[in-house]
Amino acid sequence: MRTINELVQQHILKLDPYTPGQQPSGEGWIKLNTNEFPYAPPEAVMEAIKTEAKMLARYPNPTSQPLREVVAEFHGLHSDQVIIGNGSDDILNLLARAFGGDGRDTFETFPSYSLYPVLTAIAGGSIHSISFNEDFSLPVEELLDSKADLLFLTCPNAPTGIRFPMDELQALARGFDGLLVLDEAYAEFAEESAIPLLDDFQNVVITRTFSKAYGLAGLRVGYGLASAEVIGVLDRIRDSYNVNRLSQAGAMAAIGAQDYYQPAIGKIKSTRESVRAALEGMGWRVYPSEANFLFAEVLNGAGEKGAGAASSLFKHLEERKILVRYFSKHPLTEAFLRISIGTPSEMERFIEEVRQWQKSA
Repeated sequence: MRTINELVQQHILKLDPYTPGQQPSGEGWIKLNTNEFPYAPPEAVMEAIKTEAKMLARYPNPTSQPLREVVAEFHGLHSDQVIIGNGSDDILNLLARAFGGDGRDTFETFPSYSLYPVLTAIAGGSIHSISFNEDFSLPVEELLDSKADLLFLTCPNAPTGIRFPMDELQALARGFDGLLVLDEAYAEFAEESAIPLLDDFQNVVITRTFSKAYGLAGLRVGYGLASAEVIGVLDRIRDSYNVNRLSQAGAMAAIGAQDYYQPAIGKIKSTRESVRAALEGMGWRVYPSEANFLFAEVLNGAGEKGAGAASSLFKHLEERKILVRYFSKHPLTEAFLRISIGTPSEMERFIEEVRQWQKSA
């Protein structure tokens, strides 16, 4: 009898699985490591979920059509330009399966969202990376020269939070011959969105999530925006009932609760800038962010920077139940920490611990 390792497709054994940010158990943690919304959802969302819970014996709408219509109206599109997923990761997975995989050239910029290589590998393909320079400017010409079939581009970028200029995105879309996926997981915190590109370019797909700006990470719901032709392809391989009843209801209520979310997003952006100013006041280099996090080069009390300083502060914070994200495997990130923006009191505690660390380092 063959072993499981002999039965499984061999490319699955070779891939490195995605590693999510740490989710600690117990109380007292300040989570600044996974870019979650720091406030509770509004009562309208909670009531919508409670009402829908009475219908759990029934299957949800199989295509999430009511939510598609609400999302389409919100963005000024048609419902056939919208697909709903089990988080935006679900949409990215569908794109990798439909347009990437074996025999296709899939590209990403690097560093970026570390799920892209995993989804590409699951689809049976391999991903090619074009590295950013230290200023993290968009390498438009290099991306165009790649002749990629599928390109994943996070905008605003993760882990830096940098928003690429619209004219550069237009130039990329105009000259690109493959499918351009703009992952706008953090777009609600930015000054503009690439959604207007959908009017002019049939090869552009935009993905969004309710996990970041809407505080619904636990519901796992996201969506993709594209031409009706692209959406039709994704619907061919989408799982039946891929989004549960509670997630659909919560997301619909969230879109209708802009009077709650817009001030909360504004508060997060204001807190972000306050924290950025405090870190820069300590001599740190902080990339300008249009997301709900900061990417900051760590500087210790002796004025030293580098991987050693970043690792030391990461451990110092973790020992005090404050989680941030440390990417130690690339020269462009090993001296930096990515810091999610929490509540003002959480960020005050974070800054206090940084100052304490600097005094002892």
